[in-house]
Amino acid sequence: MKTKVIFAILALIVMLAACRKAEEWNAEEYNEWFSGGKQTVWETGAGAFSAMFPEISERNDRVHETGDIAFESTFVSGGALHPGLGPLFNSVACTSCHINDGRGTPIGPGTQMISLLFRLSVPGENEFGGPLPAPGFGGQLQQNAIFGSVAEAHIDISYVEQVGNYPDGETYSLRIPDYQVTSSYIPLPAGLMNSPRIAPPVFGLGLLQAVSENTILQYEDEGDTDGDGISGKPNYVWDFEKHQRRLGRFGWKAGQPSILQQVAAAYNEDMGITNFIFAHESAYGQSQDTGIAGDYEVTDSLLHAVAHYVSTLAVPARRMANDETVIAGKKIFNAIGCAACHRPMVQTEVNQAFAEVSNQYIFPYTDMLLHDMGEGLADHRPDFEADGFEWRTPPLWGIGLTEVVNGHNNFLHDGRARTLKEAVLWHGGEAQSSHDRFIALSAKEREEVMVFLRSL
Repeated sequence: MKTKVIFAILALIVMLAACRKAEEWNAEEYNEWFSGGKQTVWETGAGAFSAMFPEISERNDRVHETGDIAFESTFVSGGALHPGLGPLFNSVACTSCHINDGRGTPIGPGTQMISLLFRLSVPGENEFGGPLPAPGFGGQLQQNAIFGSVAEAHIDISYVEQVGNYPDGETYSLRIPDYQVTSSYIPLPAGLMNSPRIAPPVFGLGLLQAVSENTILQYEDEGDTDGDGISGKPNYVWDFEKHQRRLGRFGWKAGQPSILQQVAAAYNEDMGITNFIFAHESAYGQSQDTGIAGDYEVTDSLLHAVAHYVSTLAVPARRMANDETVIAGKKIFNAIGCAACHRPMVQTEVNQAFAEVSNQYIFPYTDMLLHDMGEGLADHRPDFEADGFEWRTPPLWGIGLTEVVNGHNNFLHDGRARTLKEAVLWHGGEAQSSHDRFIALSAKEREEVMVFLRSL
């Protein structure tokens, strides 16, 4: 009965919101302090990524709170409260990976893998044009299992330090990760490809979803027709709810078309929780598949509520945007070409059904397109239109609060970079020229760029 009531509330919200006229805003009313437009919050503590939209309807507020509770809920394999975990899984709750709605922590030698996961596939494509699941393992490695089942495998990690020098003599060191799949419950299939993925922050996603496809495609230049060395391209992926190919927006390779599907896939793959989009257990078709079918382990209404929660997480405001050092760093950031992919500003489309994200000038510092990042960051695993060298440009908003919120400064898709400076130094491929210009900067200029990034 409770589930039906929640679902009815969600349906009513959509109908009522559709009757609201989207507010008109002028560009002059926005500036870089307001990273998330009117959905910006002035929080700089541990909760900086967890604040609800400051401008939100009372009804959407209530659904946000419902989704928040579900996002924090811990699943178990049995019992009356939050059952359905497994039989194979990576984590037991959304917050286990997205700590404080922020960035996950990479594993080190001898540490347990929690917020870092590995996508798997073998050469070829599935029926939707996506990665071909690895026989016996599926599309994602699950390193945990409930009683009576066996973890698929474990990952051993080691690092090799690579020392380099700036032209002015300052040294730096990059750590090169080596991942080894061990203790597999069955032999690994031939041609296995794996791709490490750290849990990214989840705030501001509702605003990114509100950017129109036409706006994103304005930045597409797959053939580099303008000769600037930047050839961003879109990823087109399969939408399992709408049963069609759509523009990919979310995930490290833009492999998900919507927040709802991103949430549904995480429930299914990360926790083994079935839902109306992914109705089979993650172990489906494998030797550990229980073969037991029943009701979805997370209801439609709660799945929508969690997607709504993620969609209505606000963006922290800029800090020190008018500081002289920050302004100098921003000029250098633009001059060396970083803004060609990390585009500072974009406008969301008019959306009468979801007025809270409608017609906003936001500053996410991303083009949401795929770019070749070079051999150093390559995972050599295709994902729909993304090849083994390409990654989606990650948003930079809020990146300066990572240490405050998550207690570390690890960046990039697998957390190998221990500082923002290391993250820049890993850039290659289309970003090689920007990398080289950064290397050539003076120590003072390099620090100015870092101060600017920490202000985002």
